[in-house]
Amino acid sequence: MNQEKFGQFIRDLRLKNNMTQKEFADKYNVTYQAVSKWETGKNMPDITLIKEISKDFNVSLEELFQGEYKENKKSKKILIIIGLLLIVIVLGLIIWFLVKDKSDFAFKTLSSGCDNFNISGNIAYNDKKSSIYITNIQYCGGNDTSDYKDIECTLYEGDEDTQKIISSYKYNKNKTIKLEDFLQKVTLAVDDYKKSCKDYHDNTLYLMINATDNDNKITTYKIPLDLNDSCGVN
Repeated sequence: MNQEKFGQFIRDLRLKNNMTQKEFADKYNVTYQAVSKWETGKNMPDITLIKEISKDFNVSLEELFQGEYKENKKSKKILIIIGLLLIVIVLGLIIWFLVKDKSDFAFKTLSSGCDNFNISGNIAYNDKKSSIYITNIQYCGGNDTSDYKDIECTLYEGDEDTQKIISSYKYNKNKTIKLEDFLQKVTLAVDDYKKSCKDYHDNTLYLMINATDNDNKITTYKIPLDLNDSCGVN
């Protein structure tokens, strides 16, 4: 047995476990000077302590006496590294496919056809699906300062004869709210609504806001939505 290799192995175990010589010494009720002598190969712990070190750090007595890990542990480390690399590669491919799938989306901007409201929204579409997102509605009319107990904002498709509700956001809590504050909370997101953007035209989409005050008076706003240009045929 090579005492220097044994000592180096003990030192490596200690450092891998972020322990000082004193901490290692305290663990086995010896002085740090004794640990220092072990690590420099000048002395060795008794067999009882060697067995404890073997058990505590999950190494065999053979590995301790030889001062190196057995080959099978190295192989395990290599397999672990290979496994981690494979995981990274698979995750990279998944991310690539997700990005690739999203990259073929085109976007058309939705805006308000009413002077009293500013709207930020868009239609995202490809040859398989289209989705509608409206994330910002601002009231800029300046005249409606009423307190409302119930307000609902609904996204419709159609005309006066045929109306289809696509999505809605409703407020009916115990305290009243002003129109401007309500609109800051509204987000409408509709995924996989149609498979072709060509079905959308100016004014086929619109918002309807119905607000009820404490006297049960209902105020209604209809907001046509305009596309920044035609979607074309997909």
